Amino acid sequence: MMKTALKILFIIPVLYLVGLPVFMTVKGKKTPCSDIVITIKDSADYGFVSKRDILNIISGTAGRVTGRQVGDIPVNEIETNLYRLRELKSADVFTTVDGVLHVVADQREPIMRVRGGDGVDYYVDEEGIVFRKRTIQSPRLHLVSGNIVISRKMMEGVSVLDTAIKRTILRDIYYLVSYIRSDGFWSAQIDQIYVDGNDEIDLIPRAGNHTVHLGTAENFVEKLRNLRVFYEEVLPEVGWNKYSVINLAFRDQIVCKRR
Repeated sequence: MMKTALKILFIIPVLYLVGLPVFMTVKGKKTPCSDIVITIKDSADYGFVSKRDILNIISGTAGRVTGRQVGDIPVNEIETNLYRLRELKSADVFTTVDGVLHVVADQREPIMRVRGGDGVDYYVDEEGIVFRKRTIQSPRLHLVSGNIVISRKMMEGVSVLDTAIKRTILRDIYYLVSYIRSDGFWSAQIDQIYVDGNDEIDLIPRAGNHTVHLGTAENFVEKLRNLRVFYEEVLPEVGWNKYSVINLAFRDQIVCKRR
């Protein structure tokens, strides 16, 4: 008899511990949605996606969600549709037992702004993903313009680094800009990048009234290393405005055109 009583005393708390989460889960699913809380990371820095954008996708996917049982809200479908906003790197949609629908969105971090041959502005992020500029606000980035073609695959979310995309000058520009951004000297010096019809590259520096003709992107690290020596040892002597073009296209040579 004593053993039976002890077993019962042991089983009751176990059933409580097992049953309580199940009860809370079932009860939680029947809780009416009382609020929508949207968190957008880096919203002050970029502002690519607004809370209104996200609310529009929620309502377009699920209709009115407030007042609805949280278990009936299609969170997975909302999450999938949020990824149509190419500006988002990730999106997490979930509900809590207090009846709140949460959306946590992480925006992509652009490394350059690209003005395509179609005259439309795009961004390219650190993963090589291209997305269209939709907002007036623009973060301070290197501007790339000229003979740039934004393909359909890029607009579908395929990275410019992906081998599914045939060779594109934008891949070379990605590596060039990544290098410039990683170097404090060049990040401060270079303002704009222009690509001509032969896929040759011009750099527009912030200091001095000249253009740097890089030529192709081949050996760009070595070319910039030579240019830095020229900047530090020659231009301070002759003046930053003496030349209109500094040509780095020839291997181990710097050819300058006088103003």
